[in-house]
Amino acid sequence: MDQAIIILTGILGATITFFVSHRFNQGPVRASALLSLIIGLFFYFFPHILNTYLSSNIPVVFIGTSFIGMLSTTTKRSYVHLTIAGLLFSVIYINKNNQFDGFGGALGALAFIALLITFAFSFAFTKGIHRLKLLLKVKKKNR
Repeated sequence: MDQAIIILTGILGATITFFVSHRFNQGPVRASALLSLIIGLFFYFFPHILNTYLSSNIPVVFIGTSFIGMLSTTTKRSYVHLTIAGLLFSVIYINKNNQFDGFGGALGALAFIALLITFAFSFAFTKGIHRLKLLLKVKKKNR
């Protein structure tokens, strides 16, 4: 159950940051900082609302996925891409071991990796669909 909550936090962190940034014209940095501050302060003042694991990890996951939500609108990506990247970030975060301990920028690196993987699969999938359509058109013309 804890892992499902962490994954939901990751998805919400990416999508809500993007939404606040672009819907309310706050900019990506301000939206990320504001929402991360709200989540961080909430769990700072109310640490016993949830168990210790969730109270300590929800703010970290939210901050990390808010980096994903800082995505520019010029990339022409949808909320589906943000949802997948947030989900992927959360899964990587849950399954990480101590390899990132002691390294600065681990959350940003994980956010970058999640976005890169999401966009790579999206690009490959859309190119594959496009090639399949072209192949079907060629076969149809040859008949």
